[in-house]
Amino acid sequence: MSEYYNPQRTKGLYDPTSREPFRISRSKIDLFLECARCFYLDRKLGVGRPPGFPFSLNNAVDTLLKREFDIHRANATVHPLAKAFGLDFVPFKHEHIDVWRDALRRGVTYQVPGTNIVVTGGVDDVWVDPKTQELVIVDYKATSKDGQVNLDAPWQDGYKRQMEIYQWLFRRNNFKVSDTGYFVYCNGRADRAAFDGKLEFDITLLPYTGNDQWIEKTLTDIHQCLGGAHIPTASAGCDYCAYSTSVQKCTPSVIPSSEKTASRAPKSDPASQSHLF
Repeated sequence: MSEYYNPQRTKGLYDPTSREPFRISRSKIDLFLECARCFYLDRKLGVGRPPGFPFSLNNAVDTLLKREFDIHRANATVHPLAKAFGLDFVPFKHEHIDVWRDALRRGVTYQVPGTNIVVTGGVDDVWVDPKTQELVIVDYKATSKDGQVNLDAPWQDGYKRQMEIYQWLFRRNNFKVSDTGYFVYCNGRADRAAFDGKLEFDITLLPYTGNDQWIEKTLTDIHQCLGGAHIPTASAGCDYCAYSTSVQKCTPSVIPSSEKTASRAPKSDPASQSHLF
């Protein structure tokens, strides 16, 4: 087991009899939409998907952008990027801005009525429209690709849902929120003659008009899923479940005879040999 992965967690699992708040992040909502089986195994049985390694360069971009926009937040001024796109939005100054940005421990939260489920999300930034006083949700993205960045790829639907969840969370916290949010998209340039110890980016603003009507129905489905006694079926498009199924099918025919003999030896703890898949 690596330091990054615990294959069988025993803490922080959903208990339908508990009244303690149970946090569901926006990324776990996305996991449910991708595969209810993986979601159930993760949130209720403690068997999560192996994680990818952190995107350290992306995190660095996020940190630097937050510092840059915080200067304009403190001075109540419009960032040059917003001006370049004809916007007069100002970074929103609020005592809870750092709480809202803390995705791991705090974030923007809302408890679903009639349940102990608390939806959480860590927003990158919030701007305010001085004309309407509506909040504008902002998310930072970093990549490196040829051509102009856009939001047209199917895998970017997750970005759009992310924006909609953040908009919904702020509305449920009694803020007036614009339907249109913005992605600050940083595209690393690979067309330079040399690296020279620096990476240059083209930065653009991509607007997206969200629709959060799907969220409450999804949260009802999540609550029902977690309260169920049976593991849901795998999503047809889930690579993780497909991998697990394939391993089960081929494993008996390829286990070395020495391992087969060992597996038939008496075990001191038979329960430890049970499998979820």
